[in-house]
Amino acid sequence: MSEGVNRRWLLKEYPEGMPSVDTWRMSEDPIPQPGPGQILVRVKWLSVDPYMRGRISPAKGYAKGVEIGELMQGGGVGEVTVSNHPAWKPGDIVESMDVGWQEWALLTPAQGGVFRIDPALAPIQSALSWLGMPGMTAWFGLLEVGRPRPGDTVVVSAASGAVGQLVGQLAKIAGCRVVGIAGRDDKLAWCREIGFDETINYHAAGDLVKAVASACPRGVDVFFDNTAGPIHDAVMKNLANYARVVQCGRIALAGQAGKPDMGERFIGHLIVTRASMHGFLVFDWYHRRDEALNRLAALAAEGKLETREDVLDGIERMPEAFMRLMEGRNFGKQLVRLEG
Repeated sequence: MSEGVNRRWLLKEYPEGMPSVDTWRMSEDPIPQPGPGQILVRVKWLSVDPYMRGRISPAKGYAKGVEIGELMQGGGVGEVTVSNHPAWKPGDIVESMDVGWQEWALLTPAQGGVFRIDPALAPIQSALSWLGMPGMTAWFGLLEVGRPRPGDTVVVSAASGAVGQLVGQLAKIAGCRVVGIAGRDDKLAWCREIGFDETINYHAAGDLVKAVASACPRGVDVFFDNTAGPIHDAVMKNLANYARVVQCGRIALAGQAGKPDMGERFIGHLIVTRASMHGFLVFDWYHRRDEALNRLAALAAEGKLETREDVLDGIERMPEAFMRLMEGRNFGKQLVRLEG
């Protein structure tokens, strides 16, 4: 980190279709000073997540987007260096979705969304991965919305990603047969290593509808969809009766932000199979945050969870890291490390 300077990534323009590294511009500003009730955090890790694509579109979404010239939104973990809040002291480790793409962040704990991290529990970047928002997404999305039962067939798209790798392992713990879909053989090998029963390379599968049917001869009971697009279409044609579809992401449509989804309609399939389809946002479940994270920590301590991270170093690589995620070049949870 540059001494005395806070390097920050600001939104330069709303991208048409897929963003590029030129969608943002770097600004060098003085390190801010905390006001009453605030803490100054030296950021150590930044998270890169698919939801960020929706935040850089002028289209209305479930949360306020980033306006041109504003700091790019995102979660991070860092160390408190100055505190004007009685519950926080220098040296505390903090995680928040409000850190943004910058080296120094001012946070106001009274506004919520600021969490103390125990570095003895796990490496602190885990708070951005399996012991944080992606972990809660997998936990609540699968167990509360997908409602898997022993013997169910669970299909997971983006299976090696930050959420998908956890969904697959939780489904196995629940007694399910798990099929993972991803676009690279090394990613699929990792999925099998952590317990997935079968995998599909959607680039090499040819007829994806037939590939899903072959992998799921009794149909798909739970579909945890992180991608939308052609994978979604193929799995929807293979739903079992009373299937549950958890629509968590649409990264395959990242280049179509703000535009209507194009493709087949599946009303007939839903009627015939009596399936249900639910949109999922993890923020609806933050009131049960501790419940999920305590259970995930216990499973990890028992050796029942494994995860991968994809790490780039330096604040200057944030746009590059985001593009890796958008283009599927990351392997595991995409993170940027600002200092060791």
